[in-house]
Order: sequence, then structure tokens, then C-alpha cells
Amino acid sequence: MSDQRAFPIIVKTKAARDAAADSPAARAAFSWVDARARLARLPGGGLNIAHEAVERHLPEHADQVAIRWLGRDDSRREITYGALAADAARFANVLAAHGVGRGDRLFTLMGRVPALYTATLGAFKAGLVVSPLFAAFGPEPVRARMEIGAASVLLTTAALYRRKVADWCNELPSLKLVLIVGGDAPEGCVALDPAMAAASDSFQTVATEAEDMALLHFTSGTTGKPKGVMHVHGAVVAHIESGRLALDMRPGDIYWCTADPGWVTGMSYGIIAPLANRVTMIVDEAEFDLERWYSILEREGVQIWYTAPTAIRMMMRAGKEAVAGHDLAALRFLASVGEPLNAECVVWGHEVFGHPFHDNWWQSETGGIMIANTPAMGIKPGSMGQPLPGIEAGVVAREDGTLREMGAGEIGELALRTGWPSMMRGYLHEEERYARCFADGWYLTGDLALRDSDGYYWFIGRADDLIKSSGHLIGPFEVESTLIEHEAVAEAAVIGIPDETAGEVVKAYVTLNSGFEADEETERAIRGHARKRLGPAVAPREIVFRKTLPKTRSGKIMRRLLKARELGLPEGDISTLESDET
Repeated sequence: MSDQRAFPIIVKTKAARDAAADSPAARAAFSWVDARARLARLPGGGLNIAHEAVERHLPEHADQVAIRWLGRDDSRREITYGALAADAARFANVLAAHGVGRGDRLFTLMGRVPALYTATLGAFKAGLVVSPLFAAFGPEPVRARMEIGAASVLLTTAALYRRKVADWCNELPSLKLVLIVGGDAPEGCVALDPAMAAASDSFQTVATEAEDMALLHFTSGTTGKPKGVMHVHGAVVAHIESGRLALDMRPGDIYWCTADPGWVTGMSYGIIAPLANRVTMIVDEAEFDLERWYSILEREGVQIWYTAPTAIRMMMRAGKEAVAGHDLAALRFLASVGEPLNAECVVWGHEVFGHPFHDNWWQSETGGIMIANTPAMGIKPGSMGQPLPGIEAGVVAREDGTLREMGAGEIGELALRTGWPSMMRGYLHEEERYARCFADGWYLTGDLALRDSDGYYWFIGRADDLIKSSGHLIGPFEVESTLIEHEAVAEAAVIGIPDETAGEVVKAYVTLNSGFEADEETERAIRGHARKRLGPAVAPREIVFRKTLPKTRSGKIMRRLLKARELGLPEGDISTLESDET
């Protein structure tokens, strides 16, 4: 665990409110029963995400801005909680007018535009299941997900419809309605804007129950075949509590989650958790641009910023000088999502912004944050943190059909005790696959980790990414984290390649920061740094320079694609994986 040795614990002075909320006594007293009791619930006891996220705040906070939307053309629009509730009702009425209702499935395919947020909440309100799609998907990934999920309604733009859907949508028997945002509708589709204008802003929220399905998230397995992960309305209690405990959300805060709403993070922490905690969300339509991002942080007075390791490393690559001249004094809490956060990024955030980036861990299957560096914790850079209140984690080994819990410092599979509210309720149409995820009361995550003597958890790698070299088990993340500590390295990806003597040896691919040359001298310096920090058995045997590294559409480095190319294997589905952000 090189990160733990290399960096001291970052200890912060926090307000008494934060310390009290995350004190050992508060953690011990936490219960999901109490958390559920804090929900607003519908008259008669129903539980619906739309009610918890928006309607519960009315009428007292109807005038608070819920979404501050920033267009890529520098236009802006502010949507209050009252206006959001009214537009959600209009969308629910549009659905009802076309015979769409409880139990039907809405698929969304578009970028970060206001209609997406309105439609998501309106669909929950009408009792539909929402399944978000990433707008950059090609036609085949879109079709596969809509077929598996038996899509009833598609919400998209005219341009995306013509490019990705029109050629095959008539072959989808479940599809009842295609709604087009922002322009004239192609033949056979319905223009949303005039339909919304004609619809009533009054709609009685469907009294769904806690165990009714609300969300269908698709994530890819090792074969690339999409898995439909099912979540229920009752998951909202985990969204609320994790938003409060792991991301420090407080009513009235200015909060910016940069994740695309086509992924699970953009849904759980880009829509549901922030609205349910009554913050003001920043939504930026444009893609990543460093100067634009720094300007948004300054101009909008962002207090909580939840972003991705890829973006953080790009900021590091641009240097501290890029931040100069921006007043970011409003920032209070910085967090990272999508893949493990290298220790160097945590320390860099502390030096540049005055606050470290707080890493956390979760998956599409968990539905929400499970392990985190919370606001009141001292941070061990490189660690995932500790389980949130109400979450019991462990490190286990599978032995003879049973599980053995590992001690401190031992590597095993990260596992969670079942029963938290946002736990997936199944893989759609794949009951056996779902059952294999559980044993002896544990959910088995497929991630390797260790727990140190202080109760902090450390990510080692996916089980199928682990490198076995001369009897050593090597986690790629540790090697990659060590490599980017070197001043020349911007990003790194590590794989194991076959070796007659060792079984496998470590090979690294790196991209360089500006000002460094991809030459033998640089390669020797990086390899020497790695050998000194990791030892010769773990350090890369070979380092290859690349201008870019292959990534999924959500920004994760694709080690499996690098390995397939290295070994000359057919890339097949590997090259088109669209893994989600967690």
C-alpha cells in the first residue's frame, strides 16, 4: 500500500455541526428505521421519489432555485422547486394523455438539458420506471438496452432520433411513444414542447410503494453484454442520507455534480440526492473545458463539487497556474467519483484548493455511496475511507463454498452485509446471475480490497485485473498511483503480460505532462521511481508512452482493451464497453 506510506493523514478542522453528525456516537446511533421515519411520504403512506425530491419542499421553499442551468452558448436558466414540480406534473399528464402510466418504462437519450430533469421527475411521479442512456452511445448499445428493458417511451432529440433510433424503432414491440425535445418531431413522434404547453400543471402523484421499481441502470459485464440493474423507490432514503453524510449536502447549498445523467452517478447524485436534500444544483450543458469549469466554480459560488478522477488529473496536468486569478473561496467540500482516486490527486486538491478531494466507493449495484471519506474524517490519501453509518463492510475469501472474513491488512473481496435500502433488487431477466452475487448474507462486489488497522478500506483492483507475478499479487491501482506521483506522469494504466519465468510481469502505459519528452531518459527516471517506491518485484518491467489512454465513455481507463491489444486477441465487445461511472 504505497499510498498509505507516502502521504500523511490530512486532518481538517471542521465545524461542530459536521463533527457531531459524523461522531462515533452518531454513527452508532444511526439506523435505517430512523432514516425512513424522516421521509415525507405521500398521504396514505406511499413512497415516491418525485415526492421526496421535490414536492416535500413545497410550498415553503417553492421559490428556491432547484436547478441553475448553464447552456453551452452561455445562456442560463433558473428553475425553482415550484416550477420544477409544475413541469414534472405537466410531463406526467403528457404521458397519461398517450396511455402511458404506472409500470411503463421511460428511456432518456439526451444531454444535460432542463427537459431531462423535468421528465425524470415527471416519470417517477406517474409511476414509471426510468432508464437513463448516455447520449454518446451508438445505435447498437441504445437498441440493446431498450430491447432488454422493454422500453415503453423514449425521450430524445430529433437529431439523436434520426441518427440512432429511426432505423429500428418500429421493430421494438414494447415502444408506445417517442417524445422529441427542442424542435419539430419526425414522423411518428410527438413534439414535447407543445404537448407540455397544453398540459395541466396538476397531477396526483402515483402512490408507489418502497419496493416498486423506479430505476433501471445498465452496466456492462466482462463480455460487454448489458446488465439491467433494478432499483426501487425506497432507495431514496439511502440517496438522502449518503448525500448528507458523504457529500456534506445542506439545504440551500450550491452543489455541482459533473457526472452525465446518462450514468448512475448523474442520477443518484446529479438529480435525486441533491434535490431531496434541497440544494441548488448547477447543471452545465457543455463538456469539460478547464477554464469554463474554474469560471463556473467562481461565478456560481459552488460550495460542494463532485467530479471525476479523470477531470482531476487533467486539472493537475494543466498546473496550479491555471487556477490563479479565480476566487474559489466558496468551495467547502470536494469529492471524487467514477474510479479510485490516486493519492496524489487528494494531496494536490488540498494544496491548490485548500480542501482535499474526498474519495468514496460504490457501484451501480449498490445504488449509492457505501464507503467514503466523510467531512469530519482525517483522510488517508489513496484510501476509499470507511463505511457510512448503516453500512457493514468486510473483506472476505471464498473457501470450500463458504466465506472467511479476512483480518486487517489481508487482501480479499470487498463485501457488504445485505439489507441497505438502495441495494439492487435484481438483474433484469438474469435471476441466476443475481443470486451469484450473494453468499452467507454478504453482497460480493467483485472488487479486491484490504482494511487497515484503523478501519480504512483500500482498493486493490477488480478481481479479473489482478496481476500474479512470481507469487506476488499486484493490484494495478497501486502501481498506477505510484507512477503518477512522478512529476512527468499525467496518467497511467498497468496490465500484466505473460512471462515464462514469473508467470506475469507488469507493463505500464503512461501519458506525460507538458514539458517532458517521451525518451529513454524519462522512461528510466519513471521506472527508477517506481522501483524505489514499490520494489523490483512490483514495479513495471516495461513502460510505454502514449498520447492518450483508451477509456470508456464515462472516463474509466480500459485495462482489458490494452491487454487484448498487447496479446493480439480479438477485441470484440471489449472495445465497445460502456461501463458506468462507479
